[in-house]
Amino acid sequence: MTFIIIGLAITLQIYLSVKKVSPFISLLLVAILTGLFLGMNPMEVIKSMETGVGSTLSGLALILCLGAVLGKTLELSGAAKKISLTLINGLGIKNIQWSLVLTGFLVGLPLYYNAGFIILVPLVFSIARETRLPLLYLAIPMAASLSTVHCFLPPHPSPVILVNAFEADLGKTLIYGSIIAIPAIIVAGPILGKLFKKGETHIVGIFASKEDIPYEKLPPAFTSFIIALLPVFLITLSVISAYLLPAESLVNKILGFLGNANIALLSTVLLAFWYFGLRSGRKIENVMKWLNEGIAAIAVILLIITAGGVFKQVLTDSGTAEYISSLSRQWQMPVLVFAWIVTALLRVTLGSATVAGITASGIVAPLLATSHVSPELLVLAVGSGSVFMSHVNDTAFWMFKEFFNLSLKQTFFSWTLMETTISFMGLAGVLILNYIL
Repeated sequence: MTFIIIGLAITLQIYLSVKKVSPFISLLLVAILTGLFLGMNPMEVIKSMETGVGSTLSGLALILCLGAVLGKTLELSGAAKKISLTLINGLGIKNIQWSLVLTGFLVGLPLYYNAGFIILVPLVFSIARETRLPLLYLAIPMAASLSTVHCFLPPHPSPVILVNAFEADLGKTLIYGSIIAIPAIIVAGPILGKLFKKGETHIVGIFASKEDIPYEKLPPAFTSFIIALLPVFLITLSVISAYLLPAESLVNKILGFLGNANIALLSTVLLAFWYFGLRSGRKIENVMKWLNEGIAAIAVILLIITAGGVFKQVLTDSGTAEYISSLSRQWQMPVLVFAWIVTALLRVTLGSATVAGITASGIVAPLLATSHVSPELLVLAVGSGSVFMSHVNDTAFWMFKEFFNLSLKQTFFSWTLMETTISFMGLAGVLILNYIL
């Protein structure tokens, strides 16, 4: 009966999504109905909602907002574009796919997928015009890099949410995720992209004739790189110091403080405001507009994530997670494989990678108490499943299709194939790391 109720809840969520109901409202409604039908009394449902909101926001509200502000600052100052052009000019046309892989990776670290995609799509069109290479041959490596970073590496929403839910170590997750992300990007990016080298070369689409910002008006490359990568550098440095230095060491405490995701992002945002804004002659009110635009862009996403956290908490408090956990033990299925399958099924039905990850976390989190699996690897297993088989219920599917003026068939055989490849590569990487560790 439990599975039937969950199945009906997912079906209702899909139906409401098709009817264009906001995920924020639909997830809350589905969470309430699911809790009631699973046997919770109304007051228990309300308590779960409050707990879900608090536990979700406490671990990621600042990270999401600061990350969005940093991304908007890099975008509007031209720093993200400068990073892209520098890499491409440095590696040359023969290595153009690898240039786009590196560009997508570095731009994707501080930016959310949508922001990074919007920034880099004009660049793909520009390169296609100069080289007469097919758009998909260039777009797949860029998109694969952005997508892989988005689902595997903090401070992106899904990994941060999962780190918080599983009480995993953020630094370890970043390191393990990087190890898994590199081969996944290579296979789903340049290797898969070669399938489209003999495709059509005529350039059509939204950015077919877009004018670029003049090169001479862009900020310096070195500083753009340093500021964009500073949060990752600080977080990684704190992890290294924790292993090499005594816990009570002053240096270790300082690096641990600076390496906290909230502090690392706040420090970088303030530095970006000064360097790209005030130092460049912009007034403080103009710089604050970057902040307002960044937070405004993330506000709805933050609400949707919070509603997803409520749904997750209801599943946890209703005993559903423990029920599924007991079934998984009966099936004798490895925890990491089970987590990937659950998330992949949710991804196919719900469309959103972030919502699939949040929902799956409530189902698989109890498995940590009954197994010796690494919580960091569990984060990455769920992250891998969350990008499985993107199709028509995923907004990113339509974004890729429309920007590159593709047919549905072309989108399935490019975007969907790329996302599924990342998912399988991620699962393989998690299982290999689990064996080694």
